[in-house]
Amino acid sequence: MENQYIVIEGNIGAGKTTLVEKSASLINAKTLFESFADNPFLPKFYENPKRNAFPLELFFMAERYQQLIDDFNAPDLFQQITIADYHFSKSLLFASITLSELELKLFKRLYEIIYSNLPKPDLVIYIHVPIERLKRQIALRGREYEQSISSEYLKKVEQAYFTFFRNLENCPVVVVHAGEEEFIENTQNFNAIQRIMNKKWESKMHEIWLNN
Repeated sequence: MENQYIVIEGNIGAGKTTLVEKSASLINAKTLFESFADNPFLPKFYENPKRNAFPLELFFMAERYQQLIDDFNAPDLFQQITIADYHFSKSLLFASITLSELELKLFKRLYEIIYSNLPKPDLVIYIHVPIERLKRQIALRGREYEQSISSEYLKKVEQAYFTFFRNLENCPVVVVHAGEEEFIENTQNFNAIQRIMNKKWESKMHEIWLNN
């Protein structure tokens, strides 16, 4: 395997966690999953975003930091590849959408201190799924606090990801345009993503369309 630390990213409801699970089981890789259930501010955020955005984003950033530090400070000789369903920078990405100007200024200062101490991924794969498909998949997985997420919010998240990836330095990013294509149970599409994982990419943003 060319890449030892792989991140699979995507908008809310894109299917990244399921893709990480199946990919990791195929190559006996360690997994890092973002834990939403542990964040007590998440349901409150969707009820009142302005009031709860700052503690929500701080909690997520602290959790991501601790998880990454714990994982990379305890290497496993039998599982040398790590696949995560989040990039640490999503802390700043979501904060830029949800926080006020003053809150974001403080958040950035904390983020920059923390980020400098973290390992950087060898490859980021972003699963790009259309907004309407995201809405369907969010409805299907049935998390009550997610049902009020608007198409406008998902669009803002999508745009923030693309802006971030275009400016990300020293790390290759492969944007996989899934469209309406099934990419977990569909063997051809799943294998195409595995080939992406196993390839050395130039440090810039690349785009690939499934079923092309």
